[in-house]
Amino acid sequence: MREIIITTFLTLDGVMQAPGGSDEDRASGFEHGGWQKPVSDDEVEAAIAGWYEEPVGMLLGRRTYEIFASYWPTADPSNPFTQRMNSMQKYVASRTPTELEWENSTLLRGDAADAVRALKESEGGPLFVVGSGDLAQTLMRNELVDEYRLTVHPVIIGSGKRLFADGAVPTALEPVSAKTTKSGTIVAVYRTKGKPSYDTYA
Repeated sequence: MREIIITTFLTLDGVMQAPGGSDEDRASGFEHGGWQKPVSDDEVEAAIAGWYEEPVGMLLGRRTYEIFASYWPTADPSNPFTQRMNSMQKYVASRTPTELEWENSTLLRGDAADAVRALKESEGGPLFVVGSGDLAQTLMRNELVDEYRLTVHPVIIGSGKRLFADGAVPTALEPVSAKTTKSGTIVAVYRTKGKPSYDTYA
């Protein structure tokens, strides 16, 4: 069974929108695009690169796919990450017909949750959900997420799309690893572990 792993950059107040650039995602008038790089460091980059050394594929929403597909095919070929991103298998969940010109890309047809359930039953390595906030919400609502790999950066934005928005499904988590880098970013991995338990200090 393949595992679904959400990997994303977050601000301290949980915003995941447009970490990579000012024009990446201006939905709802978002004006804080490009917040991630000034509060990151080489330890964060090394941790993320290590995650991609695994035999993984990517599971993307249409918007994130389009951002990646406009960049990676013509990115610096001397960067080993360029070859890795272009060669891995990409699965794209989209409600509208989408031309998938980036190599090794497959359109998931029909209901996204049903399509991902079928993928989980197939052979292969884990699938990283990168960005793709709407898709991540769908997968969380349908309890299809096995693991979270998060970088939580020392900045507060105050608005924007959040990974854990109102209505998130209550979920217990088991910590796998956590470290703080020199920039103050927390790099953490958590496994999902069913429903939370409750107790009282009274």
